[in-house]
Amino acid sequence: MDVDNRLYGPLDPAPEAGYPDAPPRMGFFTDTSVCIGCKACEVACKEWNLVPDDGFNLLGMSYDNTGGLSANTWRHVAFIEQRAPGRDEPRWLMASDVCKHCTHAACLDVCPTGALVRTEFGTVVVQEDICNGCGYCIPACPYGVIDQRPDDGRAWKCTMCYDRIGDGLTPACAQACPTESIQYGPLDELRERAAQRVEALHGRGVPQARLYGADPTDGVGGDGAFFLLLDEPEVYGLPPDPVVPTRDLPAMWRKAGLAALAMAAAAAAAFLGGAR
Repeated sequence: MDVDNRLYGPLDPAPEAGYPDAPPRMGFFTDTSVCIGCKACEVACKEWNLVPDDGFNLLGMSYDNTGGLSANTWRHVAFIEQRAPGRDEPRWLMASDVCKHCTHAACLDVCPTGALVRTEFGTVVVQEDICNGCGYCIPACPYGVIDQRPDDGRAWKCTMCYDRIGDGLTPACAQACPTESIQYGPLDELRERAAQRVEALHGRGVPQARLYGADPTDGVGGDGAFFLLLDEPEVYGLPPDPVVPTRDLPAMWRKAGLAALAMAAAAAAAFLGGAR
């Protein structure tokens, strides 16, 4: 475990959060290459977590009527219709998006009440009875995941079914997925499995397959929920290079300190010059 830098970079978040005997970090691996767009994960998430409906809106955008993640949609299945190069017929890209449970979670960093907490499994959970609805977490999230409900103003997002995994159960979305597109387990094992899957797809003539959020050296220290994609992240509505805002804090404080010293030196020089 590398704890030399607690603001960004590789880190095991649960021990760093104060769990000395933490279990293995748990996570999601979503393999979009086998997603069939059934939305069983969305339904299972809502049923288990008692998430309210999101309006039953018909957006007129393909078969995707939830539009994106929100306070009332903790799993979102995107339908992306493409004209593949060299092919007359379109192709579908389907992907079930979710909170990334970042290693360095910006939402947790900026929460003033402690409503957002790190669990012993390395996940990030909102305590709704402590959230005061300030909304600081919403612009802080580099993925645009966390959201407020308009009726009470509090923030809500995926908990990775903290109540279920604490009892040794699989999260509802992964349990309901009929193709095992959503896989749950120890994060290190999932990363190894995902790398093997990418290698297998490359061997089958799918060179576009790549992992997203699996790199511990990326701008958020790696995600607890990562993905196998078949195109660029932007195609799926994902940022290409997410960065936790705290990454630049050391440099910002150094520059602020240098600026303060320069101003103090200038003021002292002006004072001494005026005294003559």
